[in-house]
Amino acid sequence: MKIEQIYTGCLAEAAYYIESNGEAAIIDPLREIDPYLKKAAQNGAIIKYIFETHFHADFVSGHVDLAEKSGATIVYGPTATTNFKSHIAKDGEQFKIGDLTITTLHTPGHTLESTTYLLTDANGKDYCIFSGDTLFIGDVGRPDLAQKGELTMDDLAGMLYDSLTIKIKPLADDVIVYPAHGAGSACGKSMSKETFDTLGHQKEVNYALKASSKEQFIKEVTDGILPPPQYFAKNAAMNKGGYESIDEVFEKGLVALPPKEFESVANLTGALILDTRDPQVFAKAFIPNSINIGLNGQFAPWVGALITDLKQELLLVTEDGKAEEAITRLARVGYDNTIGYLDGGIAAWQNAGKEIDEIKSISAAEFEAVLNTNKNINALDVRKPGEYESEHLEATLTRPLDYINDWTSEVHPDETYYIHCAGGYRSMIAASILKARGIENVIDIAGGYGAIKETNLKRTDFSCPSKAMEG
Repeated sequence: MKIEQIYTGCLAEAAYYIESNGEAAIIDPLREIDPYLKKAAQNGAIIKYIFETHFHADFVSGHVDLAEKSGATIVYGPTATTNFKSHIAKDGEQFKIGDLTITTLHTPGHTLESTTYLLTDANGKDYCIFSGDTLFIGDVGRPDLAQKGELTMDDLAGMLYDSLTIKIKPLADDVIVYPAHGAGSACGKSMSKETFDTLGHQKEVNYALKASSKEQFIKEVTDGILPPPQYFAKNAAMNKGGYESIDEVFEKGLVALPPKEFESVANLTGALILDTRDPQVFAKAFIPNSINIGLNGQFAPWVGALITDLKQELLLVTEDGKAEEAITRLARVGYDNTIGYLDGGIAAWQNAGKEIDEIKSISAAEFEAVLNTNKNINALDVRKPGEYESEHLEATLTRPLDYINDWTSEVHPDETYYIHCAGGYRSMIAASILKARGIENVIDIAGGYGAIKETNLKRTDFSCPSKAMEG
């Protein structure tokens, strides 16, 4: 028996490779499927099944392409409907993979079709569950994504409680829990950095499994849930309805464009120029009106949160050799319309004599000096609300990057804005977006709040009311 967790940190997503006696199964595969095909081929195994725990909202799964290339059967749980060939399993239905047995446990709550798969070993012992977004390590899936008609978030939370109580908690304490996500995913609110655990330990430490009543569970699980990123519903629709082949996405996007052609295509198509370089490198020289979302952070989720049109054509500026990685990570969240990348990168652009722009970036010490001489500057903290509430500078306004499309209209083009996040990644995204929207005087604080804490600037916690932006 072989069980391998394939964890992708930038998405906080876990896929699984299961193998026994020459047969294999994949659970919740990512969009790029070659690693699964190669792994099975190297082991002399045939991929028999592709199990999907639910219609994922935070990424586009690779189930359709993988089924086409491997001949495997796509399996969803009860109540699922798809626009492609799939097997809709009954609750309690069993599947064989070599000497292993996979049993379908319908566990609605996160979504209506959410399903947990129980793996039983060759000796008939329950070994592990693949819990999808039903049960995380330290948390459970958010119950607000599948509201339909009169079905409310509280209704779904109640279903989730019943699923956990009836289907999951009765299992043996030594059963291993393999979830679909870990810390950093927006599919839950307090996931652990650990990516698997025993069910017994989760019963002891997971707040959702310790709730003494359904009413308490509903209250705790629904409290403090932030609105889902805008791309979630769109990704779920792609997973349900099908999508363009990843091979076609690469063929369309992996087109190296010299500076003159890159500029011409940008002007002709209105494509968004997405610069994926390190924030501080970007700040020194970039193509005017381009947006910086660096590959070295949570690239795909931020693209999904901020670029509201999945069909938006994209032109990429990357470090050497990083174009394919960028296209792959964009496709994972449904952005399939990359139409080329800058051949030779920003150096080629500058060598061709093309116009460049820059964003001023100052140290935390320099920012402290500015504040000491002028208390009335515009300083924006673009961290998430919870981060701001836990501790922030008294001089800053809370303006979460997640909602920049909502608050940009409050910013005055003729004023100067100092921007910081926790470490410098998100602040440069915000600065680049504001700059592209005509806010010329944006200044990034390098190192973010982590660097600011080393200064003598006055900080406060949530006991101090947030300031509101005027105008």
